[in-house]
Amino acid sequence: MSYLTAEQMMAAHKANMEVLFGLTEKAYAGVEKLVELNLQVAKATLSETSEGVQAVMSVKDAQELMSLQQAMLQPAAEKAAAYSRQVYDIVTNTNTAVGKVVEVQMADAQKKFLSAVDTSLKNAPAGSENAASLVKSAVTAANTAFESVQKAVKQATDVADANFQAMTQTAAKAAANAPKARRAA
Repeated sequence: MSYLTAEQMMAAHKANMEVLFGLTEKAYAGVEKLVELNLQVAKATLSETSEGVQAVMSVKDAQELMSLQQAMLQPAAEKAAAYSRQVYDIVTNTNTAVGKVVEVQMADAQKKFLSAVDTSLKNAPAGSENAASLVKSAVTAANTAFESVQKAVKQATDVADANFQAMTQTAAKAAANAPKARRAA
């Protein structure tokens, strides 16, 4: 029977800490991008609000106010849709980066586990072939189930992405058509 040495345990802990720090860096990079985006949006909104207030203060009649309102609504809706797309892209890219690291770690863990199982089965006493076969079958079934879950998650993510893109395009078209519909009414 083989036991882990202190050096092997330290190497495993070191590798786990490196993975943890790598994941933390990816998460912070995503948060940093979100903060940067929100600062840009806040600055732009402040500037646009100032311009909008000045434009409203210079309005002379109700018709001019209605025209100004319509002129401001479409760009605001388009900017909101663009902001949503950017947030979605940042979150999706961050999740993808983290997912890749997790996949690599899971594959490595599976490989190490299978190696440990094989080593244990080689050292198993005579007559335990049936038990060894059951263990191998269980490991194979677990790996197959894990791969199926990974594929299902990927498909669900692709569907969610497609739905989000379609929803964003529909909202942008609706915002673009809103002033036309008001004029027709």
